[in-house]
Amino acid sequence: MKDKNAIFNYVTGIINKSNGKIFKAVFLKKNGDVRHMLCRTNVKKGILGKGMSYNPIKKGLLPVYDMEKNGFRMININKIICLKVNGVNYDF
Repeated sequence: MKDKNAIFNYVTGIINKSNGKIFKAVFLKKNGDVRHMLCRTNVKKGILGKGMSYNPIKKGLLPVYDMEKNGFRMININKIICLKVNGVNYDF
């Protein structure tokens, strides 16, 4: 699975299985630091209806809600180290 689109589809498929439940993601940040995040998708809190000025999916980013920092963050799908979704660990 070296194709970026295949990896992106595989990872987003796993995350979509969470159905908005909290999951753990470990990934490399842009500055090279390792980040551990408890997050979830499909959060509507704080959305003003304006939308984003760009499409994060086209840039390989997945918008999530960080449960520890109480704010929206982006996960670079191509930099994911591991996920824990619905009690199942996925290593990349």
